[in-house]
Amino acid sequence: MNITETNADGLKHEFKIVIPADDIQKRVDTRLKDIGRTARLPGFRPGKAPMSVLKTRFLTSVLGEIVQGAVNEAADEVMKDRKLRPALQPKVEITSFDTGKDLEYTLAVEALPEIEPMDFAQISLERWKPEVAENEVDEALNRLAQRHRKSEAVDRPAATGDEVMIDFTGEVDGKEFPGGAGKDFRLELGANQFISGFEDGLAGAKAGEERVLDLVFPDDYGVADLSGKPVRFTVAVKDVRGFQPQPIDDSFAAELGMDTLDELRKSLREQIERDYAGVARQRLKRHLLDRLAKQHSFPVPPGMVEAEFDAIWTQYQAQKERAKAGGAPDEDVGKSDDEIKAEFRRIAERRVRLGLLLSEVGRRHNISVAQEEINQALLVEARRFPGQERKVVEFYRNQPGAIDQLRAPILENKVVDHILGMAQVSERAVPTKELVAAEEKEAEGESDGAV
Repeated sequence: MNITETNADGLKHEFKIVIPADDIQKRVDTRLKDIGRTARLPGFRPGKAPMSVLKTRFLTSVLGEIVQGAVNEAADEVMKDRKLRPALQPKVEITSFDTGKDLEYTLAVEALPEIEPMDFAQISLERWKPEVAENEVDEALNRLAQRHRKSEAVDRPAATGDEVMIDFTGEVDGKEFPGGAGKDFRLELGANQFISGFEDGLAGAKAGEERVLDLVFPDDYGVADLSGKPVRFTVAVKDVRGFQPQPIDDSFAAELGMDTLDELRKSLREQIERDYAGVARQRLKRHLLDRLAKQHSFPVPPGMVEAEFDAIWTQYQAQKERAKAGGAPDEDVGKSDDEIKAEFRRIAERRVRLGLLLSEVGRRHNISVAQEEINQALLVEARRFPGQERKVVEFYRNQPGAIDQLRAPILENKVVDHILGMAQVSERAVPTKELVAAEEKEAEGESDGAV
């Protein structure tokens, strides 16, 4: 086998490989003999079919098998001898081959870069520990009680805070529009569930009464075809119900499966703390990735960047189409596609670089994902689709590469935790309002630190 490197441009390598014809022929003959030992052919006992018959029957398929095997072996030898780790599947192009002739082909490969992670002990970060105030627990408890209020039919006109059951039909230009009708719809007056004026127009209505409401869709309405247009709703009020205050006491806690109100308050506090701890965790991770991105500038495989860019661009186009269909304004007005693509390519390159860095750290420190962790992640994913848990599990087990979608974020978080364990991380208690305000401020810059 003759291997010649014809091009070396950064991480891109191209080779011309020639495998002699006699090498291919020896492999073919050996394979045909193996087949001949067990092949059952008409007129011949097993193992007695002559080579000429075996070639007539099996040569084409065997030749394809041998060529593929020879190509793979040569590619493996190239990678091993030159200590290259392919970033993507190498590209093979056969340039010359025929029976009795040398096999010539080109091998193009993008290699993974040599990565030397920084000394993570040089990184200084601040971990925020959100402090939940009592009034936040009170507010959560009140919202919970609000959702569990009981209602009863009342024989009086509907007022703000009451619930009405209605049938309604909406017409624009004398024609009913999609989504403009409903039956047995429950509406809490004052909850701002409909367009301006709809709920006010039902104030004072009694069960059995019909009202006609002439209103106007707002200019920024979610459906472009309806924005700013006059609409007439014909509404039949079928029932009026008044809500009863929900006492916040031990009996309420019992309805929710808790022994006492104190236990319910404790459970709510723990849930709020978990939610904010998750936000603080993402903030710390984002800041770490920002530091890592600034401290590492190794080259990245162009093919990986292009694949990441394609994924980002496809997602962007889909979101843009959904926003357009919903009548939402274009947030990128004034930007050309070239400008947007340039920005996305920068994001794609950053994501690939960070991904390769974290992968290298995981490789060096033998960080892996246990099967139990994958099973747990699969269980969590399946629970997101009540009634379809079995289908979700089957999808992940049968779809090639699907499990990797569960494994990747687990591994990433384990590597991040490993780096944080080596970095200098101080801790500061902050009110939850400060955390929310800081996150909103950073969101205006829309960090692209996620890997």
